Amino acid sequence: MKYRKTCDILGVHTAVTDMGKTISFLEENLSELRGQYICVANVHTTVMAKENKKYREIQNYAAMVLPDGKPLSVMERKYGYADAEKVSGPDLMPELFRLSEKKGYTHYFYGSTKQTLHELEKKIKQQYPGLKIAGMYAPPFRKLTKEEDAQIIQRINAAAPDFLWVGLGAPKQEIWMAEHENKFPSLMIGVGAGFDFLAGTVKRAPLWMQRSGLEWLHRLFQDPGRLWKRYVATNTKFIWFMIKQRNEIHGKR
Repeated sequence: MKYRKTCDILGVHTAVTDMGKTISFLEENLSELRGQYICVANVHTTVMAKENKKYREIQNYAAMVLPDGKPLSVMERKYGYADAEKVSGPDLMPELFRLSEKKGYTHYFYGSTKQTLHELEKKIKQQYPGLKIAGMYAPPFRKLTKEEDAQIIQRINAAAPDFLWVGLGAPKQEIWMAEHENKFPSLMIGVGAGFDFLAGTVKRAPLWMQRSGLEWLHRLFQDPGRLWKRYVATNTKFIWFMIKQRNEIHGKR
């Protein structure tokens, strides 16, 4: 089961959607989506996919690639999709939580740290008291052994969640989801720093920065030592690649 309306952004088949359409797609097709995964794409992941064929294939094999970064939905509108909107992981989570309180969907959280998951659980219980948490697990920051991975699969399957949220960061979470496709009775959704934002362990950018496409700048200020190279390099590459792609498209007309 795949979301059909997409836009090619540097070779990544990015969904042309908005929050309402995304929620409707997930609700109406959850049975068919079980075992599959959804990626949330931004400038950084899209540039990585452009430069890495295997990672691009992982993205394009997903049931849906959401335009998590504002520049992606902007580019979709420039390509003629006037209804394209940003759908970020941290915004999708509470929307699905509210729906789940009504529908009874269960959720499992895999990734981040024990402290973040502890804070996330507290926030969820405060804000979404009717939400059913099937389980939480913070894996070690290293490659798991086959035995450890088998134990994780068994643990998650025993919990049988409807939604499996994966917060390992890119590209690790996309690779993990692709490797675990059809191993769970759940729809996997990779949300990067979504756990940290909802838990409050990392402060999210103000709404005006989110709406202006400047959320990356807020994150850069928070962690310049780790993120400056990513944002400076990938943002520059993204602009260059998009100019080249647009020129190629216009040249064919």
